[in-house]
Amino acid sequence: MKIEDFMLTCPSKKFLGIECLGCGAQRAIVLVFEGKFSEAFNLYPAVYTVLIFLFTLGLSFADKKRKYSRILLIMIAVNLVMMVVSYYYKHFYIHAH
Repeated sequence: MKIEDFMLTCPSKKFLGIECLGCGAQRAIVLVFEGKFSEAFNLYPAVYTVLIFLFTLGLSFADKKRKYSRILLIMIAVNLVMMVVSYYYKHFYIHAH
């Protein structure tokens, strides 16, 4: 079995035929763990900010002494901006050229 066998299908893409802001994230994370860093970024530019967010989120559960809410909110905003910009770039710039 391969890790790709366990990837979730995007409901938006499956039922509506439209990619969502997260489409490509799972495959990009797999590429990061395979050491294909530039391919991961090209597939999903927000991959690194998402991974940093997930790491920090995990840390917030493990380290109860510190407050992570402020940094997590900032990281959510950064990720959202990265996702919107990369979605716009992929669909309206690359597909148009």
